[in-house]
Amino acid sequence: MQTGLELVNPEIENRIFTIRGIPVMLDRDLAELYQVPTKRVNEQVKRNLSRFPENFCFRLSREELNQLVAICDRFQMLKHSSALPHAFLEQGVAMLSAVINSKVAIQTSICIMNAFVHMRKMRNQNNDLNLRINTLEYRQNETDLKFEKVFNALEARADAPKQGIFFEGQIFDAWMFVTDLIHSTEKSIELWNH
Repeated sequence: MQTGLELVNPEIENRIFTIRGIPVMLDRDLAELYQVPTKRVNEQVKRNLSRFPENFCFRLSREELNQLVAICDRFQMLKHSSALPHAFLEQGVAMLSAVINSKVAIQTSICIMNAFVHMRKMRNQNNDLNLRINTLEYRQNETDLKFEKVFNALEARADAPKQGIFFEGQIFDAWMFVTDLIHSTEKSIELWNH
């Protein structure tokens, strides 16, 4: 059974940008993929404004456009353009294919949807991995702090008995006693300075 992700096209994934913290595609890239002029894409948005709310499609600000031009050479011609491009979120791309309504637009939209889904899965996997790493680092830091407290307490103990530590009538080396004590704890060790 195919999931559709086998059809993910790297060329499409390379045209998805993160702007305002969300993945989007620009009108000119969609027009090229749908094999129509950019003007037609923007006409369809204008004619069908109710289908393209802000959470489906928005215009880039001048600053966003300048940042995009700075990171992507193929947008150099937009640097001095008076018209700001539209950015389409995943839902906006789906809506656009409905209003353009050509075989190419429909097939391309399927590939684009697969690319959005694939990128979302990859982002979620990265988020899970980052969460695991952060949890491990936090636990490691907690453990380091606990050991530091134990070692500081051992070093600060200036009045240790000369005969060693007595436990059940036996003399134990202080290090062995502390080691066994640490290994026998289930949650934590509290140290008290008197």
